[in-house]
Amino acid sequence: MHRVRRVAMLSLHTSPLRQAGGGDAGGMNVYIKSLAQALAESGIEVEIFTRADAEDQAEIEHVSDGVLVRHIHAGPRTVAKEELPRHVSSLAGAMNRIKALLADGHFDVIHSHYWVSGMTGLLMTDHWDTPLVHSMHTMAKVKNQSLGPADRAEPAARVAGEQRIVEQADRLIANTQAEAGDLERLYGADPASIDVIAPGVDLSVFKPGARSDSSQRSDIGIFHVLFAGRIQRHKGPQVLIKAAAELRRRRPELPLRVTLLGAPSGSEALELGPEVSRLGLDDVVTVLPPVEPAELADWYRASDVVAMPSFSESFGLVALEAQACGIPVVATDVGGLGKAVRDGRTGLLIDGHAPADWATALEQLYDDDETRRALGRAAALYAQGFGWQHTAELTADSYQLAVAAHSGTSGVE
Repeated sequence: MHRVRRVAMLSLHTSPLRQAGGGDAGGMNVYIKSLAQALAESGIEVEIFTRADAEDQAEIEHVSDGVLVRHIHAGPRTVAKEELPRHVSSLAGAMNRIKALLADGHFDVIHSHYWVSGMTGLLMTDHWDTPLVHSMHTMAKVKNQSLGPADRAEPAARVAGEQRIVEQADRLIANTQAEAGDLERLYGADPASIDVIAPGVDLSVFKPGARSDSSQRSDIGIFHVLFAGRIQRHKGPQVLIKAAAELRRRRPELPLRVTLLGAPSGSEALELGPEVSRLGLDDVVTVLPPVEPAELADWYRASDVVAMPSFSESFGLVALEAQACGIPVVATDVGGLGKAVRDGRTGLLIDGHAPADWATALEQLYDDDETRRALGRAAALYAQGFGWQHTAELTADSYQLAVAAHSGTSGVE
């Protein structure tokens, strides 16, 4: 059986070149770009297919040696993520036309990310006679289990699409054992078809440094809590704001500062300004646009704690990035965050979203500076086990298993 040398990676609803933290761009964008680059460093060429959303967009953008992005023209220029399933056939057709024009149109594996790409991949795999590996990143049934009163359930079409992907893909990649369990329990996935592979972190960018050296640290005396991610209900920034209000009520003398780096996103987008003002936190809470990785690392190092009050997460790359910078993380004990954060060792896991519980956790870390610093040191060491090259090696093994399953051979060479 031949070794995998070339991969078609599908990220059709959002480009890995987009700035994470706004629109539909988040941890998945970071994951795809970083994984592709690590695969290329190991000798596997990656072409990432994403949907063009501008007239003047270059057809091809070279990311690095062995990695390029192809922009697929299909459907209207501007279309909401929720509407993309209507254009799956058009996307698959456009990709087939591009493949036919390539001098060497051969790909060893299709790796799709998120269910829209997975549905397109299913249409392509038979036409290309190429195995399909799929990464869910988020799942409709999991999200629907944690809906709040104002949340909208994921549509039945997505649930049905994910079910088809689970049944027909050659391999499934889960970020954690918990995600693999959800695939088995909720979708009836065959455990033998699932590979559990944790995401990585760029340890050359996200690394410890002196807080006093950070360009974002204007006042060493403050207690700085940072949130980085899309400003949407699902990510829970509203929980952090209410916790800050509770903490200020309890401890008005506490020099609290809360920074949120991100932009509103999709149907769950939040406008936080009115709530911040209503709670009297205009002098405490600052909302800023998302930033590039090097600046984000600087923000992490300028914080005392990073908060992730998410309602569900397949993993939570922000938690890894923050810990790699030596900063403890306070996170909801949901999904992959139970793996990304070691409770009591690299941060704290909170059961639920009660603002009082979050305020208590933050208060404890403010009062116990020694424990907070110890958590940060342990966090930096823990993150060292999550380099992207290791993720790429395991992913390449998954590709090899997919080739074997598709061709009827067995095992990895």
